[in-house]
Amino acid sequence: MAIIGTFTKNADGSFAGEIITLSLQSSNVRITPEAERSSDDSPSHRVTAGRAEIGAAWPKTSTGNREYLSLKLDDPSLAAPIYANLFEQQDGKTYSLLWSRQRQSD
Repeated sequence: MAIIGTFTKNADGSFAGEIITLSLQSSNVRITPEAERSSDDSPSHRVTAGRAEIGAAWPKTSTGNREYLSLKLDDPSLAAPIYANLFEQQDGKTYSLLWSRQRQSD
């Protein structure tokens, strides 16, 4: 897995940081909680870069009971959506956005 972003959590529950890949480079990225979710399948957060919405996030729990956000990022500059996970780091202050390639079905 590769770290493609670094974030900090704000008092309102949003995250602020940057995403850096070869085709997507933005230092003004926010992951903001949704006020109301229509169902458990709907996103819990919206991802914006400046004024553009570039993705959504859903809460997940790992097998070790570690909570994280699962993000789907998409932008016209990307060949395909990017899937990544936002994990809290051991320092308790920063969050890393980890990318891994989508597994192909056989």
